[in-house]
Amino acid sequence: MHIEPVDAAPEQGFRWGILRQRWDDLTFLHWAVAPELVAPLLPEGTRPDTLDGVSYVGLIGFRMVGLGLGRGPGVPYFGSFWETNVRLYSVDDAGRRAVVFRSLDASRLVPVLVARVTLGLPYMWSAMRLDREGDRRTYRCRRRWPGPVGATSRMVVRVGEPVAEPTPLEHFVTARWGLHTRAYGRTLHLPNWHPRWPLHRAELLHLDDELVAAAGLPPPAGAPVSVLYSPGVPVRFGPPVARGLTRAAQVRQSS
Repeated sequence: MHIEPVDAAPEQGFRWGILRQRWDDLTFLHWAVAPELVAPLLPEGTRPDTLDGVSYVGLIGFRMVGLGLGRGPGVPYFGSFWETNVRLYSVDDAGRRAVVFRSLDASRLVPVLVARVTLGLPYMWSAMRLDREGDRRTYRCRRRWPGPVGATSRMVVRVGEPVAEPTPLEHFVTARWGLHTRAYGRTLHLPNWHPRWPLHRAELLHLDDELVAAAGLPPPAGAPVSVLYSPGVPVRFGPPVARGLTRAAQVRQSS
């Protein structure tokens, strides 16, 4: 089976978008994980994506801005919120690389309910904030619903210099152009597109996290193997496609 390359700046793989948004103030923390450990946590028809035989679990904090449908304006109030997600890396039987979210904590309840009902995504309603102080970013999260209620995360990073050329690992965990999810008895691939990431090196100053363990994974042990920051990118999502369609067929279906 041909697996698509890890491409940092591909062409948009769909003709029209169903969602648009912007992701701002992102911090990416990643730890290595054995593929066999995460394989049971992935949707049917997908398997762990690996780099040199190793897969990864990511803890990512950011701000969602201007979430809206198609080319329309962002939804007032409900379209902008803080988010923290725990994610894994997958490849399906059509060779598409993607992410699988184990949890997505968001600070607005309405988007949480809509995403859970429409796409089966494990969104959680949480209290969150981001504090900026010079080159420091502090992300705080406390889960409200559905549980485990009270699970928290606090991460503090110092933003460093821009990344001129990302390493293979940094490409692997950031150059992702879709997500896999299981909804209504089907595994779906939801493609996305955005400009190439503007990445910065970052230093993890503090981490106290319960979200990774709450997502069914071993809690972070030791320092992450990768710490990155990005000021953000505009993002578009294409229509979801059922498991098994190739990228070419996906483009034809969306035309």
